[in-house]
Amino acid sequence: MKTIDKIYINGEFVKPKGNQVFDLINPTTNQLIGQVTLGNKQDAQDAIAAAKEAFKTFSQTTKAERIDYLKRLHEVVSRRKDELIDVMVEEYGGTYQFSKMSMEFTLSSFTSAIATLEKFDFTKKMGFSEVQLVPLGVVGIIIPWNASNGFIAGKLATAVAAGCTVVIKPSEMSALQTQIMTECLHEAGLPAGVFNIVNGLGDVVGAEISSHPDIAKISFTGSSNVGKIIAREASATLKRYTLELGGKSPNILLEDADFTKAIPTAIAAAFMNNGQACVAGTRLLVPESRLEETKELIQAMLPLFPVGNPKEETTAVGPMVSKKQYERVQNYIQLGIEEGATLLAGGLGHPEGLENGNFVKPTVFYNVNNKMRIAQEEIFGPVLSIITYKDEAEAVDIANDTIYGLQAYVSSADNERARRVASQINAGRVLVNGLNHDPEAPFGGFKQSGIGREFGVYGLEAYLEPKALIG
Repeated sequence: MKTIDKIYINGEFVKPKGNQVFDLINPTTNQLIGQVTLGNKQDAQDAIAAAKEAFKTFSQTTKAERIDYLKRLHEVVSRRKDELIDVMVEEYGGTYQFSKMSMEFTLSSFTSAIATLEKFDFTKKMGFSEVQLVPLGVVGIIIPWNASNGFIAGKLATAVAAGCTVVIKPSEMSALQTQIMTECLHEAGLPAGVFNIVNGLGDVVGAEISSHPDIAKISFTGSSNVGKIIAREASATLKRYTLELGGKSPNILLEDADFTKAIPTAIAAAFMNNGQACVAGTRLLVPESRLEETKELIQAMLPLFPVGNPKEETTAVGPMVSKKQYERVQNYIQLGIEEGATLLAGGLGHPEGLENGNFVKPTVFYNVNNKMRIAQEEIFGPVLSIITYKDEAEAVDIANDTIYGLQAYVSSADNERARRVASQINAGRVLVNGLNHDPEAPFGGFKQSGIGREFGVYGLEAYLEPKALIG
C-alpha cells in the first residue's frame, strides 16, 4: 500500500497542515491500494501566497523563457509516461487502451502550447494605441478524476505560456496519479511557487481557491452543478473563470452514412473512458428507416468492445471509478427501464465474472425519446440511447434539445453535407466523420456545458488581460 503524506508548495514537497486521511481504492478489485493526507484551508492559503510571490517575477519572463520551460515539462513527463499510464489503469480503472491515448493527449498539451506561443503576439496595434496582453495573475486550477494528469498538463501548460502562476487542486481520488505527475513537474525545475499542488476536498481546498481574493482566475473541469457553485464563489471578487462542464453529446448518423463504419465509431464515442467522459456521444440519432439495421449492427459489433480488466490491452470498457459511481449508473439504467425505453444490450448488475469491481454492463437502449431523463441527463457511464428522427431538420432539433452543448458528432457519405449539419449544432466542438482531436482548436461548451475555451489561441487569451497604452 502506498502512502502520500506530502503536498507541493513553493518548490518543495511539504507536510500538509491538514490531517484528514483519504483511502484510495482500486476500482477493479475494490481493494485498498493507498492513502493520502489531505490539505486544509491553511495549506491552500500557503499555496496561494507562494504563487502570488512567484508571479511578480514569472509574469515578466520572455516568450523564449516560457517556451524553454514548456520543453522541459514535456521532456520530464515523457520520460515517465509508462508509469503514468500504469497508475491511471490501477487507481482510476481507465483501460490500457484509453490511458495510453490519454497520455499522448497529455504530452501534446505541452507541444501545442509551444506551437501556440511561438506564433502569438502579446502586443497589438489598435487605432493609435498599443494593446498589451498581460498575464492575469494567480490561477486556481480545479480538476476531476476522469483524466486527472491530462487536465493538470493542459491547464498548467497554458498558464506557463501566459506567464501565470498556479495553485492546483486535483481530485483526492487521483492522488497516486498526481504524485507521479508532481514529481515530474518538480524535476522540470520551474521557479519556486510557479506551480503548487494541494490534495484536498472540494468544499475545503476548492472552496478556498474559489473565494480567495488573491486568485485572479479559476480554470475548472467538472460537473455543471459544481461549476455553478464555483462561479457564485468567484463572483464575490470578480474572478475570471473558464468552466468546462457536463455534456450529453448527440451523434447524428445521416441517412446516407455507411453504418458499417459509423456504428463502431458511435459505440467507441459512447463508451470512451468507460463512459466517464463529458464528451461521450451518448445520444445516437438515426433515421427511422434505419433503426432495425442500427440495432442489428450494434448487437453484432458490441463484442468488439469487451468489458473487463483494464490492464488487458483488448479491454475496451473498464470499471466505474467508485462504488458510488457504479450505483449512480445502475440507478439510471433502472430509470431508463421505468421510463419505457427498451434494452437492446446490457442492463442491471455486474457483467458475469466481474462482481468484485465496479463494472457495469455496457448498455444500449432504443425506443428512447429525447424527453426521457436518460436522454437529457449526464449519466457518466457506458449507457447509450438510440433516438430516431424523420428528417435532417428534426435530427438537428433533437441534437440541440438539451441544456448542454459541449461536443457533437455527425456522419455522412457527403462530407459537405455533414459539415452543413454540423454548423447547425449548438456545441463547442463537432466531430465530422470520425473521432478526431485537435489540441490547437478551441475546446469548451455552449449553454450549461461551460463558459470560455481551452487550447490554442482562445485558451491562451483566457489567461491574459488586455491593457491599452494610449498616447
